[in-house]
Amino acid sequence: MYTMFNFIIIVLNETFSLLLDASPYILFGILVAGLLKMYLSTDYIVRNLGKGRFKPVLKAALLGIPIPLCSCGVLPAAASLRKQGASRGATTAFLISTPESGVDSIAVSWALLDPIMTVARPLVAFVTAFTAGILQTIFGDIEDRQENEIDNSCVVDGCCDGKDCDPVEHNNHHTLVEKFVSGLKYAFGELWGDLAGWFAVGLLLAGFITAVVPDDVVTSYLGGGLSAMLLMLLVGVPLYICATASTPIAAALILKGVSPGAALVFLLVGPATNVASLSVLVGMLGKRAVVVYLGAIAVISVLAGLGLDWIYNLSGITAKAVVGQAADLIPMPVQYVSTLFLVLISLKPLVRSLGGWMEKIRPGKGEPAASACGCE
Repeated sequence: MYTMFNFIIIVLNETFSLLLDASPYILFGILVAGLLKMYLSTDYIVRNLGKGRFKPVLKAALLGIPIPLCSCGVLPAAASLRKQGASRGATTAFLISTPESGVDSIAVSWALLDPIMTVARPLVAFVTAFTAGILQTIFGDIEDRQENEIDNSCVVDGCCDGKDCDPVEHNNHHTLVEKFVSGLKYAFGELWGDLAGWFAVGLLLAGFITAVVPDDVVTSYLGGGLSAMLLMLLVGVPLYICATASTPIAAALILKGVSPGAALVFLLVGPATNVASLSVLVGMLGKRAVVVYLGAIAVISVLAGLGLDWIYNLSGITAKAVVGQAADLIPMPVQYVSTLFLVLISLKPLVRSLGGWMEKIRPGKGEPAASACGCE
């Protein structure tokens, strides 16, 4: 008999499967975040991605195209950029273009899909990222447009405050190895500590959604048209899948009769959005920014999908896909080791986050609880 216990087991299995797939990319993203923190100076970030309205967004959108990070792996890197002074618009653009494209996914697209799809994917990713970044810049929170004081102190050991020391002289204070080690401590300590709690909540929700969505929904009613784009959008937004792993799935869908436009929506929306990352984005950028983020991805992805189908129909070209027996990009032992390591470094911040959430829903220690009338 199908019981609630069985359902919980299924959800946990799906959650673990998602964690297994995501862990190597998350760890890589954390590592990239540490390197960005150590080797990209705060002054450089503020100068290129912080000040201005349009240029920072353009640079961030272009910067994200070749970087091979998924929607979960990009979170630590984006959080690091944000903390170092990047604007909300630039951070939003980076968060979209990075998971939707990458040198690895472009290469796999060339191998499994046709040239039109290979070109359309990074091109639409850039347009989406730039548009969302501009919208965030225009309609973003007012405090983000104000001049905020940025911490320019030494990121390695705080040996100078960044105001009264010569930058050239300070560059000689620490070796590359010292910077690398300090970057690792920051990334796997402070930075992931801020993200682990929200990611765990989102991962459980993603596992729940994955468990309740029937397997045959994705390949049904996706022959083309607006309804196919909207259905693919509905399926792709909450689910986790990286850009590279989504490519062979898209190829298989095309072989089964799914329109190239609907497949493109899946390639754009699947890697860029999932419940796990959205829950973190709310804490990182705020609810308004997440609305802009999702809105830009949804609208532009659907329009791009309809436009791509129109191009194929107008040119008379049939979308082709070559599905081979490619080996898994990430070996299973690497996935298990990555998952174990990620769980270990998440235990302490998860306990701290749980304690913080509990304090919000109960009276603080030593503080009298409020009565029903609001009196102490």
